[in-house]
Amino acid sequence: MVRGTPAIPGSVLTSRPRKHAPPVRSHNDQAAEAAPRPERAGVPTPSRDDILAFIAAAKGKVGKREIARAFGIGGGQRIWLKRMLRELQDDGHLARRGRIVHRPAELPPVVLADIGGRDADGELLARPAEWDADELGDAPVILIATPRRPRPGQPTPGVGDRALLRVERGDGDDGTTYTGRVIKILGKAKSQVLGVFRSLPDGGGRIEPIDKKSLGREIAVRAGDTGDARDGDLVAVAVSRPGRLGLASARVRERLGSLTSEKAVSLLAIHAHAIPHVFPPAVLAEAERAEPIGLAGREDWRQLPLVTIDPVDAKDHDDAVHAEPDDDAGNAGGFVLTVAIADVAAYVRPGVALDREALERGNSVYFPDRVVPMLPERISNDLCSLRPHEDRPALAVRIVIDAHGRKLRHAFHRVMMRSAAKLAYQQAQAAIDGMPDDVTGPLVEPVLKPLWAAYAALARARDQRGPLALDLPERKLVLDREGRLERVLIPPRLDAHRLIEEFMILANVCAAETLERTQQPLLYRVHDEPSIEKMRALGEVMASIAIRLPKAGALKPELFNRILAQVSGSEHQTFVNEVVLRSQAQAEYAAENYGHFGLNLRRYAHFTSPIRRYADLIVHRALIRALKLGRDGLPESTTTEVLAEVAARISTAERRAMVAERETVDRLIAHHLADQIGASFEGQISGVTRAGLFVKLAETGADGFIPASTVGDEFFRYEEGLHALVGNRTGAMHRLGDAVRVRLVEAAPVAGALRFELLTEGRRGARSARRRPGGPAGRAAEPKRRPAKGGGPGRRDDKAKEDLKAAVRAKRTPRPTTRPGPADKS
Repeated sequence: MVRGTPAIPGSVLTSRPRKHAPPVRSHNDQAAEAAPRPERAGVPTPSRDDILAFIAAAKGKVGKREIARAFGIGGGQRIWLKRMLRELQDDGHLARRGRIVHRPAELPPVVLADIGGRDADGELLARPAEWDADELGDAPVILIATPRRPRPGQPTPGVGDRALLRVERGDGDDGTTYTGRVIKILGKAKSQVLGVFRSLPDGGGRIEPIDKKSLGREIAVRAGDTGDARDGDLVAVAVSRPGRLGLASARVRERLGSLTSEKAVSLLAIHAHAIPHVFPPAVLAEAERAEPIGLAGREDWRQLPLVTIDPVDAKDHDDAVHAEPDDDAGNAGGFVLTVAIADVAAYVRPGVALDREALERGNSVYFPDRVVPMLPERISNDLCSLRPHEDRPALAVRIVIDAHGRKLRHAFHRVMMRSAAKLAYQQAQAAIDGMPDDVTGPLVEPVLKPLWAAYAALARARDQRGPLALDLPERKLVLDREGRLERVLIPPRLDAHRLIEEFMILANVCAAETLERTQQPLLYRVHDEPSIEKMRALGEVMASIAIRLPKAGALKPELFNRILAQVSGSEHQTFVNEVVLRSQAQAEYAAENYGHFGLNLRRYAHFTSPIRRYADLIVHRALIRALKLGRDGLPESTTTEVLAEVAARISTAERRAMVAERETVDRLIAHHLADQIGASFEGQISGVTRAGLFVKLAETGADGFIPASTVGDEFFRYEEGLHALVGNRTGAMHRLGDAVRVRLVEAAPVAGALRFELLTEGRRGARSARRRPGGPAGRAAEPKRRPAKGGGPGRRDDKAKEDLKAAVRAKRTPRPTTRPGPADKS
C-alpha cells in the first residue's frame, strides 16, 4: 500500500517529486559522471543511467546486493556504489524503502484503487485510493486489463468500483504508467452526499453537508423529497443540478440516524467513511454458536499468576503478563517473562463468516462515545476476554532476558490460563508506589514487584536501542451521560503504561523472529525512515528556531532524539515534538520486511491484540502453523502474495479508522466550544500558509484557523523560508511555533471547524520585505483595508462566513494518522 505521510506544518514543498520520465541531467549529475569510477580488470563500472535503467526494468526487489551482482561489482567498488546510490537518492532519481531502492512515486505490487472512468478506447482507468499528493505529486493512472472472455466467478469491474489490483509498470505511451489486474472488487463508491437535514416551514428543507470542503454550500430539498427525515437527522441524499436560486437540489435517499444528541456524533464519521458497524446475521449467529474451548491439546498454565493491566474503562482484555527472576545460575539478575494473548484463532477459523467480516473491518474503531468492534461481543468481550479467575485459551510466549534486558531465548506455547486479577494502569501504579488496595495488596510482592524489576531491565535495553522518543500528550475526552463533552484531560504517563508497552514490543519481536526462522509467510508491522523531501522540510522548520540538522550521516532515531532533548523544557518542546512526528513516514502492514524505523527494530510483527486487529490474528495463525500447535493455523494456500493483498486492505482500514476517530474528536470539541463564542484561549501556531494561520489550543488540542485577511491592520505576506506571515509595513511576524492568544469567532460543529481572531501582536524583527519602487518596503503593494464595523482595524464582519469557509476549505495542517511507535495498548 502506498504510504502517505502528513506534511510538516507550514512547510509547503515547492517541487513535486520527479515522475518516471528519464532523469534530467543536472550539473551535479554531470560532475558525478565525470568523476573517476573504480575499475576492475575486465569489469566496466556502470554509469548512473545504467543503474537507473536496471532498477526500472527489474521485476522483483532491487537493493544494493542485486545491483552489485548484476554488474559484477565487488571489493572496493561497493563503496563507490553505496555513494552513487546515495547521490541518486539525494537528487530525487531514486527512493528507498528499507533496503529496497526503486524509482520515486512508485506503486507497490498490490494496491487499493478507485476506478474513475474510461479512456478513449473504452478501457477502465483507476487511481490509488490512498495517495499523498503533497509528497508524491499527482497520482499515477492505472489501466485496468480485462480479459475478453472472463472465467466463471472472475470479478467484472466497472466505473465507481473500489478494487484491489495487482499492478505492473506500463510503457506510459497512452498516458498511463501502470497496468492492473483486478484481484477483488471491494464495493461501489457511493454517489451520494451525507449531511444534516434542517426542516423548513414549507415542508421542504436544507441539507448541511458534513464534508468540510462543502461547508457553507447548502443543498435544497423540496417538499415531497424529504422522505422520513426529521430536523437534525443525518441523511444520505442524491444531488441533482442547481436550481434557479443557485442552490443544488437533492432527494433524501436514506435516514441514517438522529443527531439531536452529541452521543450520535460518531455516526457522522461512521457513515462518511463507510465503516462497517452492523454485524450481518450470519456473523452474529456464528458467534453465538461458539462454545468455550477446553484443555485438550493445551498446556495447563492455570496456576501461573498472570495479570491483565488495561485502561480503567476497557471491556476486552486480550493480554496478560507475568515475570519472575531466572533461577539459572548462569543468568544472574535475569528474568523469565511471560506474555499470554487471547487465542482468538481458536474461535475465528479461516474463511468462516466471522473471519470474512473481521477482514472487512480490519480493526476495531474507537470513538469517545462508542466502539465499533472488529469481532462481535460474544467473542471479544466474553469467550476471548481474559477475565479474572476464569479459564481462557491463550497463545503465550515465554522469554528469558538477562540483567541488561537483552533477550536470550524465547518459546511459544498454546495454553489454558486463568488470570489472577484485572488491574487498571493507575491501580497497578498506585500499588507499586505504596498505596495498594484490596485487590493489589496480595499481589505486590509475588506479582507486581517482579514485573517492575523486569521492566527496569527492559528499559535499559530500550535506552541502549534508542527508539524514537517522542513526548506528546495523549488527550482523553470525557463525556457526560448525554454524550456531551464535559472536559478534556491529559492523563499522566505512568511506568505501568511503559511496562506493558515494553512487554508487548518484545513479544511482537519474538513472533516475527520465530516466523522468519521457520520460513513462514507473515504480516510485518513496518515503518520506513523519513523521505528526503520530509527531511529537507524538517531542516527548514528547525532552522527557523535556530536548530540545524546535520547534512550527512546515516538517518537513525538518535538524530531526532538529540533534537528532542535539545528543546526539552523549552517553549518549543511541544511544537518540535509535533513537527518531528509529522516528518515521519506512516507505519503500515506489509508482507515484505523493511524494518521499523521508529522502534529501531529490524523485524517487527503485531501479535498482541488479535481481538481488535486482523494483522495479529494472521500472525497467530502463522505461529500455529509454523509450530504445529493445532489444525486452525494459517491455510497452506496462504502465500506472500495473498498476504500482500491482506496487508493492503487492512492498512487502508487502519487509516480510515484513524481519520474517522480524529474527525469525531474535532466535531465533539467544536460542539463543546460553540457555546463559548467570544471567549479567548491560549494556543500555538501549528501551521502557516498564504491563506492564514492554523492554531492549536493548549487546553483542548482543538485546531482552528485565522484567515490572513483578519491578521493585524496591515498587509501580511507569506514568507515560506521563515514559515511566517510578515507585515509589509512594520515587519511584525507571526511564525510557526509562536505562542498566541486567540478569540473564538465562529464554530461549525457539524464540520468540526473553528475560526479564531488573533489577539497577540506579532514579534518585531528585522524587516525581510523586499523593497518595492516608490516607497518603504512593500507599502506600494499593500492593499487598502476598510475599517470593520464595531471591530478592530482591518476586520470586516460581512466576511465572517467567507472566512469560515476558507478555514475549512484551506488545506488544514495534516495530522499523522499513524504514530510510528507501537499501537498495542493505545
